[in-house]
Amino acid sequence: MAENQEKFQKEMSKGHSAAWDQLWDKAAAAYREALTEFPDDPKALSSLGLALYQLQEFEEALQIYQRLSEISPNDPIPFEKRAQLSERLGNLNAAVAAATKAADLYLSQKDVNKAIENWARVTQLDPENILAHSRLALVHERLGNQQRAVTEYIALASLMQRSGKEEKAKELLDRALKIIPGSQAAQQAHSLISSGQLLPKPIRPKGGTGPLRIAKVKQLTEPKKEISKSDDPIGEASKKSLMILAEILFEYSDTSSDQQAKKGLQAIMHGSAQLSLKNLEQTKVVLHLGQAIDAQSKNQDELAADELAHALLAGFEHPALYFNLGMLRSKGSRIDSAMPHLQHAVKHADFGLAARLLMGQNLRNLGRTPEAATEYLEALKIADAMIVPEDQADSLRQLYEPLIEAQSQEDDEKAHLRLCENVEEMLMQRNWRENLRKSRKELPNNDSEMLMPLAEILIQAQSGQVLGAMSRIHELARTGYARSAMDEAFQAITYAPAYLPLHSLIGDLLIKDDRKDEAIAKYGVIADAYGVRGEANQSTVFLRKIIKLAPMDLSSRTKLIEQLTARGEIDDAIREYLNLADIYYRLAELDMARKTYTTALRAAQQGNAERSWNVHILQRMADIDMQRLDWKRAVRVFEQLRTLDPDDVDSRRNLIDLNLKLANRTQALSELDNYMSYVTGNQNGEADILALLEGLIDDHHSVPQLHRMLGEEYTRLNKQEEAIKSFDLAAEMFAEVGEKDQAIKTINMLLRLEPANADEYRQVLAQIQAS
Repeated sequence: MAENQEKFQKEMSKGHSAAWDQLWDKAAAAYREALTEFPDDPKALSSLGLALYQLQEFEEALQIYQRLSEISPNDPIPFEKRAQLSERLGNLNAAVAAATKAADLYLSQKDVNKAIENWARVTQLDPENILAHSRLALVHERLGNQQRAVTEYIALASLMQRSGKEEKAKELLDRALKIIPGSQAAQQAHSLISSGQLLPKPIRPKGGTGPLRIAKVKQLTEPKKEISKSDDPIGEASKKSLMILAEILFEYSDTSSDQQAKKGLQAIMHGSAQLSLKNLEQTKVVLHLGQAIDAQSKNQDELAADELAHALLAGFEHPALYFNLGMLRSKGSRIDSAMPHLQHAVKHADFGLAARLLMGQNLRNLGRTPEAATEYLEALKIADAMIVPEDQADSLRQLYEPLIEAQSQEDDEKAHLRLCENVEEMLMQRNWRENLRKSRKELPNNDSEMLMPLAEILIQAQSGQVLGAMSRIHELARTGYARSAMDEAFQAITYAPAYLPLHSLIGDLLIKDDRKDEAIAKYGVIADAYGVRGEANQSTVFLRKIIKLAPMDLSSRTKLIEQLTARGEIDDAIREYLNLADIYYRLAELDMARKTYTTALRAAQQGNAERSWNVHILQRMADIDMQRLDWKRAVRVFEQLRTLDPDDVDSRRNLIDLNLKLANRTQALSELDNYMSYVTGNQNGEADILALLEGLIDDHHSVPQLHRMLGEEYTRLNKQEEAIKSFDLAAEMFAEVGEKDQAIKTINMLLRLEPANADEYRQVLAQIQAS
């Protein structure tokens, strides 16, 4: 068994090294060898799946993730990957099923963001999926995303209307109007239904359906970072889990099904309940939870654990239950049985730190000290990130990776034991946050913005060499010895080749030495490396550095856009799209500029970005179309602008003007009539109409309908003389082109104004009628 483990680790290391160098075929081969030793190892399967994806072996990658989802049925990531691959392979039904499953699993882990992302994927693949639209509508409403909730309710109303449930459709629109009383889209939809017209069906956006991310959604499950007079981390988590279980017990004791459903959803939104209702025997769950809470309050830990286990068997699943059960089992003689429950709880933000500590304690008690040391380091990583500014937490967590890897390769049992004791002493005390802050002040000052992990003062191995080297590099650079600093950095690379902060420092030194091209190349390698690791946030940091140094580096900008889109930062991605399009525009590459704007528009529509982005992008597209005299395409763009922003007079005028130029007179006049009806009664509405008509007549003087409409507008403004002139000209033009009926209609309108020479007009009218 030991030989199998050794060979497994050797092949996994070879695979990781090849992946680092982006030699995906070698990486895949190594991961396959590792799987011959342990065929069901989740990490090896996941790594092989990624390598196959990079090799574009999508069908085999899909098979690997299907196998992984069977081995880890409660892990949402394999299902999410299956959805992406199935979509890539054109199997949309399978993609919808997998994305739905992933969304449900993410919700069960209280990761609302990822659940929303996967439901959104379902609606893109299957725009008429009622279940996904309904869940998105409810979640967005509860989260306060009013516009998005209204959009989903309108989509639901359309689907209900088409399935013959018109009253239900009206109820959904009423609900949308209750959320945003002045919603123009909801009002228009309501008017269509009331007049017996069908609402437009939700449609699948054109192009790809990349992963989405809701920008600026509140993190519901983030634990509070400051607790006065706090317990140690395990004590805090214990109280938190007990409080959550008590809240759930209170909510699900209500016998009213409607009230129960309402409270259940509310609890999910507040992060206080997350239930898997499959096979849930509610009466049993309520009974066992009540008895467990009662027993635990009386320090009857073994009885409390048994009752929680019964609740789990009855179908109740929640991170608070898993943590509490794992904690209680850890206190007794059944340490082995505690570990699976803690592994469930470790995924949750409220319980991750405490679960890691308990797992470390349990492994240490079982004599598995190297594994215990790894868990203690993971716990310290979580705790350390909690006491630093949020914008630095991600980068700090990254710095723990080489330390954890180095510790896992350590052969000295005493070193493992010493680390366990040090972390235990540092964290397992009441004022552990304050203790961490004091310890952080003891770290050497490296005169840089980069934070150092607290683990640096606990581990004396290669990480210590890296720390010393980086301090010397900073000192040499600060005193002006740039070349010596560079030599020291390259020397440090020999014993820490995978330590990316050191590579970043080399890039910074290259910038100071005015070697910009080499620095850009170094930053590119770092960005790619972080991308391979799955750390999109860090990858974007270095891609932005490249773009700042070389704004015309289209490859890096494209990678940055892909990273931002994958992380769901749609607004930032759109800004980069616009910057890229602007570069193409300045290079006079109008085709590429418009193509980029089209991609940006698709991203804005799929990602539920701010509506103003759509208007802004469409205006840029229309500008390009007008420059290229592509009037037909420009008409389609202006039609979208008219729908999105009915008050935009310029877009309205351009739409009417282009239709007239394309000889679509009926459509042009219809657009004009609709606009006049829309602004009538608005403040400055009459002035806008008058200016629009006068401008159109300047460009299209031979269109008699425009003159007649201008006459009607003058009439409304009590400008009789101007109205008579316009009607006179319009009637004459109608007569010249043989439109007698229109000429007669126009003269009658003129006669209602009682002009001084009315007899002359009556005579002309008689002549036309006689002919």
